[in-house]
Parts: sequence; structure tokens; C-alpha cells
Amino acid sequence: MGKNFIKTLSEVGRVKITLLIGLLFILFVAIGLNMYINSRDVSALNNPLPEPTIIYDKNGEIASKVPGPKIEGVRYETIPPHVIHAVIATEDRRFYKHPGVDYVGIFRALFRNLKAGEIVEGGSTITQQLTKNVFLTHEQTLKRKIEEFFLAQKIERTFSKEKIIEMYLNQIYFGEGAWGIKNAARTYFGKEVKDLTVSEGAILAGLIKSPSKMNPLIDQEKSLDRRDLVLSLMEEQGYLTSNQVNEAKAQEMVFKGRQLDPYEGKYPYYIDHIIEEAIEKYGLTQNEVMSGGLEIYTEVDPHMQASIENVYKNDSLFPASPEDQLLQSGAILVDPKTGGISALVGGRGEHVFRGFNHATQLRRQPGSTIKPLAVYTPALEHGYSIYDVLPDKPMSFNGYQPSNVSGKFKGSVTMYDAVRDSDNVPAVWLLNKIGLKTGIDSVKEFGLPITENDQNLSLALGGLDKGVAPIHMAEAFTTFPNEGKKTKAHAISKIVDANGEIIAEWKEEPVQITTPEVAKRMTFMLKGVVESGSGRHATIEGREVAGKTGSTQLPIEGVNGVKDIWMVGYTPELVGAVWLGYDKTDKNHYLTNSSATAATIFREIIQQSLSNVPPSSFNLPAYQPPVKKKESEWKENNGQEKKNDQWKEDKKKKKEEEKKRKEEEKKRKKDEKKKDKDKD
Repeated sequence: MGKNFIKTLSEVGRVKITLLIGLLFILFVAIGLNMYINSRDVSALNNPLPEPTIIYDKNGEIASKVPGPKIEGVRYETIPPHVIHAVIATEDRRFYKHPGVDYVGIFRALFRNLKAGEIVEGGSTITQQLTKNVFLTHEQTLKRKIEEFFLAQKIERTFSKEKIIEMYLNQIYFGEGAWGIKNAARTYFGKEVKDLTVSEGAILAGLIKSPSKMNPLIDQEKSLDRRDLVLSLMEEQGYLTSNQVNEAKAQEMVFKGRQLDPYEGKYPYYIDHIIEEAIEKYGLTQNEVMSGGLEIYTEVDPHMQASIENVYKNDSLFPASPEDQLLQSGAILVDPKTGGISALVGGRGEHVFRGFNHATQLRRQPGSTIKPLAVYTPALEHGYSIYDVLPDKPMSFNGYQPSNVSGKFKGSVTMYDAVRDSDNVPAVWLLNKIGLKTGIDSVKEFGLPITENDQNLSLALGGLDKGVAPIHMAEAFTTFPNEGKKTKAHAISKIVDANGEIIAEWKEEPVQITTPEVAKRMTFMLKGVVESGSGRHATIEGREVAGKTGSTQLPIEGVNGVKDIWMVGYTPELVGAVWLGYDKTDKNHYLTNSSATAATIFREIIQQSLSNVPPSSFNLPAYQPPVKKKESEWKENNGQEKKNDQWKEDKKKKKEEEKKRKEEEKKRKKDEKKKDKDKD
């Protein structure tokens, strides 16, 4: 017993020593970081000096120079208290009580997030947000979090609370090109900050979290819902009475004012996307991208970008718009071999700096353009052939009764004809036969955003809950001219900082989505769509073009029209996607024509973009229809016998071979490095 007691004491002692060493290590690290942070100069908050960022095209030539944002500051005394209260109530309710880091808020957020099982509340204070925007990146690393932790507290020791909220409101981004509260007040309401009402202040406070999503010029309903939440928080925290909240909600909102555009160079919509990609993918701050003296090398092709912009300046190509709302559109061109975005246009009319980008931020149902992804590619993979006969007659699937756009039925059609003519019923029938899960898995592999609400047969016709943007569709279609490999659409190839260091670089490889043979068969059918089907307006003399049209139903009873029209297509060299529609669809704002307009615009874009590129061929085999093909020949086991998973095995084998090759290459380089070291 004595020995065991001594042994236990010894173990306890070792644990204590280990804990002590650990605590000392943490203490030394904290002291070291604190000393480092204390040496940082935070006076830059008073007068940031922006350095322009230079954008290069794919040829290494300067495409644009992005100057630092034009920030016009206002003094704390000129900001109405209700505007300050709206921001504090929304972004940092304990702003006046914490020393830069809100420990109570951190634990409250942790508890709420654990209870909800997801991230529903953050713990960052206004001071931490200011720190992050000016001095740090948005990358989620421990080092960055620790720096933010100490820097925020230094800022609190250096500046008063009034000065901190003033600097914060003068430097944050409110969307629509408006940096700072002064520009935001002018942009959205055409007035000075001192004249903002309670309701208007709540609108602006609600924009901070997500300027593009809460933009009242794009989605007024969502913006007003957000405003009401801000007003409720202000009442909850004692800044407003119930009567004041009701008065603010009753105020008629009038949005006006001229937007700002700081661009001095070319390609404004492309530059918008570059900034977005640098922030979202590479964790840079808005300040770093806009005024960090960076060199950003991109995939933009100057000839193609000029071509797509030229097409969008030609109003005669677009249907006429009512005076109160311009018909909108977005288009994108992607190199199928690399995924590089060669060109894009994000809208029609006057460009607004970092405004809504219809080429990349849109979320609309893709209509029939999804059929190759959700139905026909997986059907070919499961053994169906181009000339298999599919039924085209009235039928019901658990109450769901699809119909063709023409309102007519042909009795039966080949798969080729169903794709060419964009028939709906055969597509739904085929998705049901191969299995809904098969279609969903295919769409996911193609990279389209899918939700739980998309788990139904209307998937075959593009009935997505959230929807897609042209960038999603173009990226998915890179699979077909690229031997079944999908390339990720991207604008940035690398970013070099002011010190000449590469801080970001594109390295993603193409992903094998389907077999080269299936990709060729799909291209054969989509080529028919352009040559003699629903996409014939996309025909370019002397050039091989494949693609798919699409449109979505107008959700207004008694009105004959469509909400969206699409054309997604490609040549051997280039993939393009075009969307047209209204930002706000109603009984006065909808499209009356078919996808022919989108196909025509697509044709003009491709024709001009490839004017300096010699035509090439898809090199497709001559897929001939069989002499005799009966439905009974392939309709065994209730139509399920066609399933063939050999392609999956081939795909798995290729992935394993590629993995083995990379491992061998890694080992070879390691051995060479070791040999070189031994020689030294």
C-alpha cells in the first residue's frame, strides 16, 4: 500500500509539472504576442493611406488599376444617436461595456451555437471587426484570432469608444460601392448622415452583415425584414420604445441617390468578381484587396472581355424593358481546359461598384439547361443509348404530372429527339427510371448547389429551390468538351503582395465527372440542339457548337410568359452561359419570348470572342441510329436492366492510379532532395 501511495503521489507530481510547463508556455506565448501587438502602430486607423492594386490579364498585361476606396469621413457628433444605437444593437450590444473583446458575448455565442447545433451567433465585437478589416485577413487561423484578440484591446486603450465607432462607421462597406456611412446615406437615400431617420438608420445597420444579400435596391422585402429585426433589437436593448418602433416600421421607404464607382480601369464586372473571389476564397480583407498594393494575376482574356461587353452594349439584342425596370442579364465565358474565367458581364445599365453580379451571384432556376446534368448524363452512364425510345404521353408520378411546353405529346421519342426538342415528359420519366437519387448525385457531382427541397422529380426540369448562376452552369458544362473532366471556374491565378511574395495561387486540378465516351455522346446530342432544335439561334456558320436552352415558368396565374431564359453551350475551345430576366418579376415585368433571345446573345458573344481563333472540331464518332429498335429490347426488369456501373469502376481505378502516381512523384522528389542534401 505504501508503494502504491508513493507511486500515486509521483504520478500526481508529474501531472502537476506537465500542467505547470504547459501554463508557463502559454504565458510566455501570450506575453510575447502581447509585446508584439504593443509594438504595432494602430495610428493608421486615423488616416489609412491606400496603395492601388494592379490587375493583370492572362497575358500578363495590366488590365486595370483599382484605387483605394474613396472614404469620406463624418465626425461622431454629426451621426444621429439612433444610427449609432442601431449599429451597436445589431453588431455589438455590449460595446460600451467590454475592453475590445467581449468575454460574456463569447460564452453566450458558444452556448447558443452548441444549443442550436450550428453557428447562429458570432462573438466578434465592433472593435474586433475594425481590427480585422484594417490590419488582418479573414482567414480562420489561431494566429489571426490571437492577433485580433490583443490588437482589439490595444485599440481600445488607444482610442475612446466614440472614436472607435466613428472609425468603424467611416470605413466599413455598405454595398453598392458605398464605403463608409456618409457614402451609404447618399447612395441609398440621397441625403446626409445627419438627416437619416430611425428606419433608414436601421436599414443601413442591417446591411453591415451582408451588403449584397440585404441590398434594398435588389430585394426590398428582405431588406425591410432585416430592418424590422434591427428595430426589435433596439427596443429590446432600451434604445427605442414600442411606439417609436411602430412609427419607424410605418415610414414609407424611398430609395434614391447616385451610386459611386471608383474604377479607373477596364472590365468593371470582372474586377468585381476578382475582389469577391479574393475575399471569399483567399481570406483577404476588403482593405487589402482595394488598397493593399497587390498584384493580382487573372484569367481574363482581353479580346473576349471586350467582345462580351460589346454585345451587352447593343440594346437591340435584348427585349424592350418597361421604363421603371431594366431587363437584366448576366453572361460568363470559361476555358474548359483550365476553368479560367475568360470574360464575364454581370448586368445591364450603369455599372455599380460591387453591386449585384448576375453572372456570379444570381440564384435562379436553370430550367431545361439542367437536363444534361440531372438526367441524360447519368442515363448514358447507366447504359441507356442515344436512340433508346422514351415515352412521351400524359402520366402521373405520385400526383406530379409533367407536361411539354407545346402542350402536346408525341407518344414516344428517341433520347436524341427528346434532348433536341427539350421535351419535358421523357426527361421526368427517365429520371424516375434511373432513380431520383442518381439524378441528385449527378447534379451534385457537376457542382450545382442542391438543398433538401430539391429531392423530387421536378429536378429533371430545373426546379431547384435556391437556384444557380451562370457561373455554376458554365462550370458544369466544362465537363463535356473536356473528355468528362470538370474544371473549377476561377478568375484569379495568383496574388502577389506589396513585398513581392506570392500569397495565393490557383492549384485545383480537373475532376473526372464522367467517362470521355459519355461526354462525347452528350455533346453529340447537344450539338443536335443547336443544329436543328430549340437552340438553333445559337448556330455559328463554320463552327461546331453544342448547348442547351432553358426557361422557367412565370409564377403568375393567367399571364402567359416566362420568368427566366437561359442558354448554356460550348465550342471545343470555350464554354458560355447566358441568363435573362427581371430582378423583380411581377405581372408587369416578365419575358414573353422563348429561349431564342438567350441563344442569339450567346451566338453573338461566342462569334465575337472567337473571331481570332480558328474553328476546331469535337471529333465525334458518327453515332447512327439502329435499323430497328424496340422498346421491349431494353425494357427488362421494369426498365432497370440498363444500369451499368462499369464506368464507376473505371473512374475509381483512374483515381487510384492518379493517387499512386502523385505518391510516387512525391517520393521521387523527396529522394532527390535527400541525395542533394547528402552531396552537400
